[in-house]
Amino acid sequence: MEHRQSWPPTPRWPEPMGRWLDHTVTTQVQAPVDQVWTVWSDLEAMPRWMRWIESVKTREDPDLTDWTLAAQGFRFQWKARMTSRIDQQQLQWESVGGLPTKGAVRFYQEQPEITAVKLSVSYELPGVLAPLMEPTILGGIVTKELQANLDRFRDLVESGYTPRPEV
Repeated sequence: MEHRQSWPPTPRWPEPMGRWLDHTVTTQVQAPVDQVWTVWSDLEAMPRWMRWIESVKTREDPDLTDWTLAAQGFRFQWKARMTSRIDQQQLQWESVGGLPTKGAVRFYQEQPEITAVKLSVSYELPGVLAPLMEPTILGGIVTKELQANLDRFRDLVESGYTPRPEV
């Protein structure tokens, strides 16, 4: 049997990626750490307070989630795996497919009714965006958006929001 190959061959290289960008933001929430933790742990509700996150879907394995981000005409998807979970203290994650990303959120009970939240997010700037955006300008935009998201999270918790119970 003769093997035929198309000519010219079609290369199948992955899209080149750019450099990693890192962001850290913090806020204080007027609520006990267990309440703050409970609201954050409701990952599928994140689009309520994270403006650029269109959806978060928990998979059969509760440590795996599918994320969709839509902003400024761009849309990115990735799958994330929880890499560390210390109840009422810390969550860490990294992507296992799609947009390379990793991060952590930490909860510090400063007083019985005051919890500090520190969010750190890192991602690799997709190669298609690298020539279009100066990383320091993009970094400033993303940091401001993350801070606004964290402030919306604080406001949501302080409003008394409680996640709906799992069925």
